[in-house]
Amino acid sequence: MKKILLLGLFSLLFFSLQAQQNDFKSSNTQFMIRGFGDVGFNYFDTNGDKNSSFNAGGFSPILLFKQSDRLMFEAELEFDLSTNNLDIGLEYADVIYVLNDYMTVRAGKFLVPFGTFMERLHPSWINRMPTKPLGFGHDGIAPPAGVGAELRGAFRIGTSTMNYSVYSTNGPRLKTPNGEEPLESGMLMFMNLEDNNNNRAYGTRIGLLPFSDSSMEIGYSYYTASSVGTKGGMYENIGANLYAFDFSYVKQILGIGGTVDLKGQYTKSKIDNATYTVEEEPGVFEDLIFNNENKAYYGQVSYRPTMSGSDFLKNIELAGRYSKLNTPVDSGFASDKKDISIGLNYWLSWHSVIKLNYQNITGEGGHDVVGKINEKAFFINWAIGF
Repeated sequence: MKKILLLGLFSLLFFSLQAQQNDFKSSNTQFMIRGFGDVGFNYFDTNGDKNSSFNAGGFSPILLFKQSDRLMFEAELEFDLSTNNLDIGLEYADVIYVLNDYMTVRAGKFLVPFGTFMERLHPSWINRMPTKPLGFGHDGIAPPAGVGAELRGAFRIGTSTMNYSVYSTNGPRLKTPNGEEPLESGMLMFMNLEDNNNNRAYGTRIGLLPFSDSSMEIGYSYYTASSVGTKGGMYENIGANLYAFDFSYVKQILGIGGTVDLKGQYTKSKIDNATYTVEEEPGVFEDLIFNNENKAYYGQVSYRPTMSGSDFLKNIELAGRYSKLNTPVDSGFASDKKDISIGLNYWLSWHSVIKLNYQNITGEGGHDVVGKINEKAFFINWAIGF
């Protein structure tokens, strides 16, 4: 069934390209550079160990090329200064072709529309906080990007709008005892440039905007891979299923004199159970047996008095976020953490913001953490989109 779906998708693309091949002959090409960057100051108090430093932040140029009204290309580079090194990455790079008013296809490396945070909210000047919610990043349980092909679009249903996405990417890779981090056996590694088996991951997201002003959106995402283990290996037949619910509400409300912005996402992943024999220390082995189920969620609210008569007050924004991450208790990467973040933002313009943020992460476990954690952090972050 999956192969038939892919064949149908590429057949549709082929015949559409044949019928509209004159679109490629347009000489009205356009090239544009957009992007974002940020700088700041960070202070951490982790279980009494205090550290502070200016942060050179990151620079992410976005390259946009338009061949015609139908054919386009986009790419985002990442330049990140951390631990005295310059890390350069490719966030995404994909070709886009508009089939018709309701269907667009893209192929390459793209941000996976699993929920909304990574695809829409992660840029530093859009994210109301200097950090990501728990469940995203190194300990993330959701796919941030993938290499493959996607069909997406939107259409009206009366006064409502429905958007959709259907895609296939190289599947995630299962971490095993033979890897670099054996205690993380059972976790998934996403964004594989090459697949480690002959099975692909398949996903979809459906979003509904029920109101005519598009102030609210409710979304459901599903992502599945029948095999995440290496071909020919003992974990080859391990599969994974993930789903997510996301919510967004943005509206200027007369009764509160300003604009409220609500965001949230619930993510759950279930990976087939297996036994992982890891070497905890030289000559000492342990079998890790656990129910490989992971959960993460966050809720965020911000308020800006956009109807105030004061230009200064109009630019102030109050923001708060709560997020939580749970991973299997008996695994080598077990964690049960929560994050409470409170922020005061000042908008210099519609695309430049200074953030003052306090964050407290409590719980136990996580990457490179043994036992309980109580991390208090303060951030000053200046982000700009261009």
